[in-house]
Amino acid sequence: MRNVLAIAWRDIRSVFVSPIAYVVLTGFVLLGGWFFFNMLGQFNRTLAMYSGIQGYDTTWMNLNDAVVSPLLHNLSIVLLIVVPMTTMRSFAEERSNTTYELLFTSPVRVTEIVLGKFLAGVTLVTMMIGMTLIFPGILWVYGNPEMGLIVSGYLGLYLLAIAYVSVGNFTSALTSNQIIAAMSSLVILLLLLVISWPAESAGPTVKAVLVHLSAVDHFNTMARGVIDTRDLVYFATFTATFLFLTHRAVESARWK
Repeated sequence: MRNVLAIAWRDIRSVFVSPIAYVVLTGFVLLGGWFFFNMLGQFNRTLAMYSGIQGYDTTWMNLNDAVVSPLLHNLSIVLLIVVPMTTMRSFAEERSNTTYELLFTSPVRVTEIVLGKFLAGVTLVTMMIGMTLIFPGILWVYGNPEMGLIVSGYLGLYLLAIAYVSVGNFTSALTSNQIIAAMSSLVILLLLLVISWPAESAGPTVKAVLVHLSAVDHFNTMARGVIDTRDLVYFATFTATFLFLTHRAVESARWK
């Protein structure tokens, strides 16, 4: 475990001594703030408009449906773009800088290298998502959102981000070119986004398979406030699968 933490700390430190981490964190929070305050403003305008109509029932309007859920969905799309850019350097930079050999000759196992770099990526997305908690915090102080839905939605967003990190590390382990790594990761993540689109026109068996393979559909379930064991198992299996593939890719490069 000490070697895993050492590798993770090495990668985290290298990110924060450059502008990368600061640009990513600032950009993510700014985008989240733009989405949040625009949705909140639209909700307030709509509520004020319908409240002025005598006898009109506005109880169906709530912060969860109008602000929280759309915010989480928008953040999930931003993560789909940002995570490949933050993970593309994890292994590809080691290859291009010829420091791969130093890792392989050091007293660490391949599993520790993979887990250390994965932990570094997870740490960065944890900071990104954690900084956006200020938005539901504002709603909690000044409004009456359903905290159960916020907890479930943020858990789904966090698991989705972790899954994205595992994909990004895998594509980075396949090449020494960071651009290729980022684009390959983006293609895989976009495929996971659209894979369930033809499900409605497919047969019941194919539909069930496509929906199950879609990471976004599992996230959508949690964003609606439902924590299902099947969704948790999916994200755990998905992440473990790509960690295994990353391990095999690094192991293969070690013996070349």
